[in-house]
Amino acid sequence: MNNIIIMAAGASSRMKKTLNEVDLSTEVKELAKQEHKTLIPLKGTNKSLLFYLCANAKKAGYKNIYILTAPENSAFINWINTYKSNSNFSGVNFFLPIQKVPKGRLKPVGTADGIQQALDQFPNLLNERFTVCNADNLYSVNVLERLLKHDNSPHSIMSYDRSFLKFPEERITKFALIKLDDQDYLEEIVEKPPIETHESFRNSNGQLLVSMNIFSFTGSKIYPYLKNCIMDPERNEKELPQAVRSLIKNENKTVFTYIAKEHLKDLTSAHDIKKF
Repeated sequence: MNNIIIMAAGASSRMKKTLNEVDLSTEVKELAKQEHKTLIPLKGTNKSLLFYLCANAKKAGYKNIYILTAPENSAFINWINTYKSNSNFSGVNFFLPIQKVPKGRLKPVGTADGIQQALDQFPNLLNERFTVCNADNLYSVNVLERLLKHDNSPHSIMSYDRSFLKFPEERITKFALIKLDDQDYLEEIVEKPPIETHESFRNSNGQLLVSMNIFSFTGSKIYPYLKNCIMDPERNEKELPQAVRSLIKNENKTVFTYIAKEHLKDLTSAHDIKKF
C-alpha cells in the first residue's frame, strides 16, 4: 500500500528548557509549557507544525498517518478530533500508536523502540512499506513524495545537502552524517561526528550529506533490527540510526539514498519558534 507515514512526536524537553532564553510572548510561553511542541500555534496563524506537516503528507499522497505519542496523549486526540474533518485532511486516516515507558525508567527507550511498539500495536504495518519521520520537522511535499514513490529497494533514506541547510555549523554537529557507495546506497551513517571530521564525509561531488531522520522501510525487514537495536551508551536509548547501521552492516545495498537540496525547518528548541 505504501501510503503510510509514521511521525514520531518525541519529547519536548529541550523546548521547555530553552523557553526563558527567547523573547516570546507570555501567551506563547505558557502554551509551550503546557502543549507538546508540535501543537504550539505558530506565528501569524493558529495552525501548528503538526498541522502543516500532516497537510504536506496529504499533498504528497499519504492516506494513513500514524502519530507516535506517549500514553498521556489527550492533546493529540483532541487535535485529531478537531482537524480530522478539515478539508486539508479529506480521505486521511489517523492512528495513535503509543510508546510505553518500561518499568524502572523515567523516559522512553528511543525512536527505534517507539517504531517497534507501533508495529507491535498495528501488525498490518509489517506487511507494508512506510515512511518514518520526526513530527517536529516540516518536511516538504517533494521530500515526502519521493520516499512515498520509492520502490527500487526495501528501504530508503533522504539526505540533505549541507550547503542548502541554513543551520550554523555547531547545529550540524547535532545531526548524523551520511556516506554513500558509488550507486547511492547508504554505506555509513554516523551520529554526531566531531566537527573536525566533517570534511572526511564529503562525497566525490563535494557534498556533505546530513540525515534529518526521514526514512522509508519495509516493515517485516526492518523489524528485527528495531527489536535487537543496541542501547546508545550515552543516551541509554535505542536510536533509529543505530538500527539502520546494523541493517546496512548485514544487508548491503538495501537502503537507497536520495539527496534533497533544500532547507528544512525544525522545532527543536524555543529559539526555533520565531523562525516560522
